[in-house]
Amino acid sequence: MNLLLALAIGGLFGTGVHQLLRRSVVRSAIGLVILSNAMNLLLLTTGAYDGAVAAYATLQGTHSDALPQALILTAIVISMGGFSFVLALLLLLSARHRSDDIDRFTELRH
Repeated sequence: MNLLLALAIGGLFGTGVHQLLRRSVVRSAIGLVILSNAMNLLLLTTGAYDGAVAAYATLQGTHSDALPQALILTAIVISMGGFSFVLALLLLLSARHRSDDIDRFTELRH
């Protein structure tokens, strides 16, 4: 199971970096989301504790740690807010320049 998770996280990181290096701004934004999801999955697998009982259950036994899950939930909410902001900027850029190619945004350079 650990090998499967490691391969999935590595595949997500590779796909995210590949999409970040594309010419299209939309694909770069999607690559950023994939990369942040891979990071969240990495943090969850490294920080999760294999307890026998859920974090807030009343049963006796070793409880799981709820802190990594809470931190990852916070990271997901923050990344979705940032992604919606980036999409709004992309909408304005594509409406103004009529393209999503990074090389055509010449007015943004100094």
